Amino acid sequence: MNRTREKLTDGVYLNVINANKFKSELMSIYFILPLNKEDATLNTMIPLILKRGSKDYNTSIKIEKRLEELYGSDLSMSVTKKGEKHVLRFTIEGPREDFVESNDIFKNKLDMLKSIIYNPLIENDGFKKEYVSQEKRNLKDRIESRINDKQQYSVQRTIEEMCKDEKYSIYKYGYIKDLEKIDEKNLYKHYLHLLKQARIEISIVSDLNTDEIKENIKEKFSYGERVENELNREKVIYDNIEEKVIKEEMEITQGKLNLAYRTNIPYEDELYTSFLVGNYILGGGPDSKLFINVREENSLAYYVYSRVYKYKSIMLISAGIEFDKYEDALNIIKEQIKLMKDGEFEEENIEQAKKAIITSMKTVNDDIYSISEFYLSKVLSNDEKDINELIESVKNINKEDIIKAMNKIKLDTIYFLKNK
Repeated sequence: MNRTREKLTDGVYLNVINANKFKSELMSIYFILPLNKEDATLNTMIPLILKRGSKDYNTSIKIEKRLEELYGSDLSMSVTKKGEKHVLRFTIEGPREDFVESNDIFKNKLDMLKSIIYNPLIENDGFKKEYVSQEKRNLKDRIESRINDKQQYSVQRTIEEMCKDEKYSIYKYGYIKDLEKIDEKNLYKHYLHLLKQARIEISIVSDLNTDEIKENIKEKFSYGERVENELNREKVIYDNIEEKVIKEEMEITQGKLNLAYRTNIPYEDELYTSFLVGNYILGGGPDSKLFINVREENSLAYYVYSRVYKYKSIMLISAGIEFDKYEDALNIIKEQIKLMKDGEFEEENIEQAKKAIITSMKTVNDDIYSISEFYLSKVLSNDEKDINELIESVKNINKEDIIKAMNKIKLDTIYFLKNK
């Protein structure tokens, strides 16, 4: 796979990834903004409104009909939080030219994506009032429903408490109280602002000639005057950490215990890959120290794992436990961390971890969407290493590096969600 990157204008970049192993091709347009509380809800509303209809396809039914005409192409949108950046994604995926009876399938898909994003349905200098009202209700339901998944809710609450005074604490879908202020006119005004201010990353995964793709993009998209805003790097190094214990009550049948650590290792640090291997040994799978010692040998958890949040350099251990097992589970988890710092793990553990991580890395090349997301992560982290280079860096990790990396982590927040 070969990737080329080109600046089209201020704050707009085209990434072309040549891939001929898929029967489909994918076009994604990412709008990347600094994460802030004032705009989070507005940002989330934009894809919800745009997917309802454009001037060319003014209803969801017309959008679906056009996708069927494009040989069953798929249109998807998402809102994610990558570190302290808010990312809106608009994607169309459909069959390649050589698999259908059309020489214009690439151009037609591109036209549709352009229509959805840049030619919205406008009434009286604003979005369609009916659509805005409906999507506000839908978003309200989505925000309220986050409490239904207690495991994920507890993780979000842990991060909110850990990063209380940091932008990373902001909920990616925004806040119900901010929905009340949104109407069809101020949302449209925000949309226009977003088009000028957001970093735009166009990602094309296709077997078409790179020059042909560039010509099509330059022909169909014009951006006018834009502002190239800096996307600031998140703060990830913390020296003076005061350990916090947060306990909350809810009507639940299983306790949720989370331990959040500042790793103090930026993703560009040479030790970061060593930390990933150490994290896998600690809590990455059924052969991990947490799984074996907390769940299997002591029967203290229904589930237990350790996860890394790359852009903010956070490690979070999550466990589902009986309410009265809080102290026992907490102590054994802390004990496993100490053992990792002391180097109490074997070469066999390292090799198992490396094998699992490398297998996971290789699967990126098997999914067209994952390829697009992988190269977006390269952009956001200013990392030029390809998959093969990353795999080599994993292979070169040794025990001393892992111990050094694990000794940098510091416990910041203990969060326990228990029964009332």
